[in-house]
Formats: sequence, C-alpha cells, structure tokens
Amino acid sequence: RLQGQLLAKSWSSLFEGQAGAAPQGPIYSFNGRNVLTDPLWPQRLAWHGSTPRGGQARRRDCQGWRSSGRGEGLATPLGEGRLLAGQRHNCSEA
Repeated sequence: RLQGQLLAKSWSSLFEGQAGAAPQGPIYSFNGRNVLTDPLWPQRLAWHGSTPRGGQARRRDCQGWRSSGRGEGLATPLGEGRLLAGQRHNCSEA
C-alpha cells in the first residue's frame, strides 16, 4: 500500500461536509480490500452510531444487537463528504 496518500483535505472536512471531504484515495478494510471498489462492500457505508456533533446516538449504534433481533444504526455513505451525517440502516445490513 502507498504511504502518505491524502484521505481528506482536513480533519474537520470529514465531519462538516466541506469541499474535499469525500475520500481522495482508496480506503482499505482490515483484510486489505478497497471498500470503495470491492464488490464485497456493496453499500460503502461508514457505520458510526454517532450524532452529527459526535455524541453517541443512543439506540442507533447497533450496540447489543443480535441477528435474532431488529435494530437500527447510523451510517453514512463514504462518498457523501459528511461522515457523521448519519442515515438509519438496519443493523443486519452487510
């Protein structure tokens, strides 16, 4: 993997939707797959369970979720440019 690739123009741009907040380069999963292009990641979401200000979104973080139950978590499409914007998704989504 290349070192020193720019992911975003600034730390705050990832959270505030500023210009250049969309990923500028590949983002790799722990097993080395590029989540922006790999078909294993069809939704390309960043799961976070946080409010737009960075606090915990209670009952929207999939904490304690089990496959036998239904729960909602907050996630944001990686290309959107507002990492903590958060849209509701079923916790069982891949």
